[in-house]
Amino acid sequence: MQRSMAILGTRWKPVIIYTLRDRKARFGQLDALIEHISRKVLTSSLKELEEDGVILREEYKELPPRVEYSLTEKGKALIPIMCQLAKWNEAYYEESVSPELIV
Repeated sequence: MQRSMAILGTRWKPVIIYTLRDRKARFGQLDALIEHISRKVLTSSLKELEEDGVILREEYKELPPRVEYSLTEKGKALIPIMCQLAKWNEAYYEESVSPELIV
């Protein structure tokens, strides 16, 4: 449980994982999609998620260099858990959840 909370127990890591649920994204795209996250926090969170095996950082040998982030199988396995958390949040805090979140 402690290892899981180290991955999910921060403000931004679950948001990053959820944002990558159905797409690959570059750093700038993630920065634009996730409101209120600083570039420093995004950078460190991506690095930690990669080290934990939750996301894959894919470098392309192009000029200019291109890097894309996507979920690994381990990361994809977290999506149903986050959907359950969203349902719990809606049930107990009466906040609406976007329909695509509840799969």
